[in-house]
Amino acid sequence: MDIHASDILVAGGGIAGLAAALALSRRGADVQLIEQADAFSEVGAGIQIGPNVTRILRDWGLEAGLRQLASFPHELIARDARSGRELGSLPLGERAERLYGAPYACIHRADLHQLLLHAVQARDVPLHLNQRLAEVHLQEGRVTVRTEQGLARQPALLVGADGLWSRSRQALGLNEPPRFSGHLAYRGLIPSPTPAAQLQVTVWMGPRLHIVQYPVQAGRALNVVAIVHGELPVNPEGWDHAAHAAHLFQALGPICRPLQQTLEAVPRWRLWALNDRPPLTSARQMGQGTVALLGDAAHPMRPYLAQGAGMAIEDAQALAQCWVEKGTVAERVQRYAEQRWPRNAQVQARAIRNGRIFHAHGPISWGRNLAMGVLGAKVMDVPWLYKGMDFPSGRE
Repeated sequence: MDIHASDILVAGGGIAGLAAALALSRRGADVQLIEQADAFSEVGAGIQIGPNVTRILRDWGLEAGLRQLASFPHELIARDARSGRELGSLPLGERAERLYGAPYACIHRADLHQLLLHAVQARDVPLHLNQRLAEVHLQEGRVTVRTEQGLARQPALLVGADGLWSRSRQALGLNEPPRFSGHLAYRGLIPSPTPAAQLQVTVWMGPRLHIVQYPVQAGRALNVVAIVHGELPVNPEGWDHAAHAAHLFQALGPICRPLQQTLEAVPRWRLWALNDRPPLTSARQMGQGTVALLGDAAHPMRPYLAQGAGMAIEDAQALAQCWVEKGTVAERVQRYAEQRWPRNAQVQARAIRNGRIFHAHGPISWGRNLAMGVLGAKVMDVPWLYKGMDFPSGRE
């Protein structure tokens, strides 16, 4: 694999890396991508993507594919996990299109990954499997990349999209490990959900727990994520573990019958330990010199705002925008980092806050329920997030 002085090397073939490769190639950059696995794949289950994200996917020419693969719920409903009582609701569907100019969608991670992969392949971006990063060094304005398989290169720009346990971070002197949040996520899919379940996102809230369910695969399956408090698994880096329903029900405690029936319908559960880092505090945590970080490599966040993949896609769009501006590579990386770190920090902090609200008990939960009942959509909507950032069109 030859890397020339004008080339960009993207490290990581997940959603963040593919989004970066696609956005940059659409802006005329020479991009290559390395991935440590021997095949492109995505584990996990569903993700929610707000209007701030679907707007970018539409700009990248992916709307038709998204329409075939995703579900577009009409409403978000919050319920009490113990009683089943509705606490509040937020209209989605037409309202999201009208207010934010793009739909609210739910999609299986593997479907979004494949949508991005096919778009990158259609642009003839060289993709290299079986290349695990071993060392990344930034010295005198040049970044050197070495893989365990013996590859050694000096790209004009390294885009670190290598996830939570990123090695790209090391080049920026960011060596602190991720932190365990104390929360565990049980994830599963229910095939052939009821017609009503295909039209809404439901969030069930209770003491030290919450469950979210929403349609994926164009309504052919229901994604279910149950988050409880618990101990860190033996292998924190391997986030995807087999799980037992009995352990989940023990952690949940008493829940209402409709919710219990939904959880009992999940044929197989996977366990995910929720790790993150504190909210960003400076631009240097997202890029320095000729190294730019995207997604979980820079700002892993808790899923309580449903924006982990969304912020990675926003990162990709912002980096591509900065790449075509005037200046040295280091100046363009600096502009990217300064533009992105405050927004990512805000989303990280809001996600942490949401987790406390979702899992509240006692007087705090009473206040939460009262606010949702009285104010409804005004409490549950996040206009500052869904309006997105002002990205110039990347259309060709």
